[in-house]
Amino acid sequence: MAGIDIQVGVMGSIHDQAMQYIYQQVLQRVLEHLSQAQKASLQLLIQRLIVAAGGLERIKGLRLMFVFDASLRCAQALACVRAAQLSIAARAPHTFHLRIATAWQAGMSTTTQANIDNTFSRLFMHDDPRIELLVLDADELLPYDIRRAPSEAQQLAERQEWLLCGHLGGGSPRMANFASHGYLHLAELARQAITWQGRVDAVINADSLADRKRYLAWSRRSLRYADLLGVRPIHSCAAALLEGMSELRRRYVDLLQGREQAYLPTPANPDLGEQPALRFITIHDLVADHESLHAERLSRFLGFNYDQQADPCGHSGIANPMLLAHLQGLKAEFVDNTHYCHGIELYLQQTREQMQRSNIFAAVETCIFDYWQSGELEQRRAEANDFALQAYGLSEAQLVCQLFSPFVGRGAQLETFLCRCHPGMLVAMPYLHKALQGQSAPEPVVQWLVDTGGLPMPILQKLYGRDALAGASEQCLLTRLRVRGADLRHLNYRAANSVLGKGEQAGSC
Repeated sequence: MAGIDIQVGVMGSIHDQAMQYIYQQVLQRVLEHLSQAQKASLQLLIQRLIVAAGGLERIKGLRLMFVFDASLRCAQALACVRAAQLSIAARAPHTFHLRIATAWQAGMSTTTQANIDNTFSRLFMHDDPRIELLVLDADELLPYDIRRAPSEAQQLAERQEWLLCGHLGGGSPRMANFASHGYLHLAELARQAITWQGRVDAVINADSLADRKRYLAWSRRSLRYADLLGVRPIHSCAAALLEGMSELRRRYVDLLQGREQAYLPTPANPDLGEQPALRFITIHDLVADHESLHAERLSRFLGFNYDQQADPCGHSGIANPMLLAHLQGLKAEFVDNTHYCHGIELYLQQTREQMQRSNIFAAVETCIFDYWQSGELEQRRAEANDFALQAYGLSEAQLVCQLFSPFVGRGAQLETFLCRCHPGMLVAMPYLHKALQGQSAPEPVVQWLVDTGGLPMPILQKLYGRDALAGASEQCLLTRLRVRGADLRHLNYRAANSVLGKGEQAGSC
């Protein structure tokens, strides 16, 4: 037995030495691809983390969390944090643990999913016991696994959210689907992740100071309006902020589904009062890289590919830019009676303005604009339809339906929708109203509503009794969320036909 123990010990020692060699190689490769500014700031980042731990001798017990939203900015920041973790391990017996909570949704493209996995693989995170990789699927936290696609429940939740935002948005694809509710999904992901199999000590944040101020101001206003501000200030405790945003998300989902109810003030979580404040460790000043050449070198090392189906500004939630452009094109063709290409032009113009405000890398802009401006537009349209079908199970007819909002306001736009898209159903309009009112109606009529609307009949009937958000009070939570984009700035929406001058006729595209 003693011989076996010795053999096991020798094998274990060999394995440890091999792993240490791999970690050293990974660290060396990351350092080779960092910019000079990032290399110079690495020691400051290490020092900041050691101070957060209470000294180098306590670094082993430090558990940090990083929310990875799949953006290039986030991937580069994660590379710097990984370099700090491996650098400490190279000079000390131990280093900190890192928990990475990853956005993982049905609306993500295969390129975005590959970017996530490539980043983890290039940084050698899959087999490191000091790393925990997590995803949120249908409100359940699971270990990350590239082979596991988002569940049917997750796909259904995203599908219904996408359609309900569209139907309630009153025909505004950009305002209905590119809203700040993506932050609520990320907040729920982070809230569950901070306590997964043991609470973390701090949350690493790589957002700029301006972005953090904007997010905290928006959060504070939203939570104050919902009477969700707790005793502990949200700017000093990450857990208090995430608890409040999680409750706000629950109310948002209830309102979206039509489950309106009176909410009592939420009492403060007693567990938060018994524990030390969960801190934010901000690192943007140490990891941000404005040298595009080095940024592109690091992105290539991480295996990051620019994607026309990914939000270039990050924090997109379920918004998919390719589908948003497609919806804008469909709105121009079917609602505004112009041409599909005019909607695409408007979307690209709005996106360019957003990128200029957000200082997005030129390579990202080139990727998105080249996608729509190269090749046949009908081919791009078919690709967008294929993605909508694969990700959400939605057809072009169902996407067009949500743009008309034909069911809300007791079917105020139903006749317009039928005249424009389904003239053969005009004779059945009385039965359509009866079915939406919950009265007896022929089964083919009911089935047509479900197939065309893309939602179950009970939800369609609830939509029938609701008004579009365009006419809702500014104090409505759904209205507050829809008027801000992914960068939390107010959206400036213009009608799709505004791209045409007065008196200009729509030509062929």
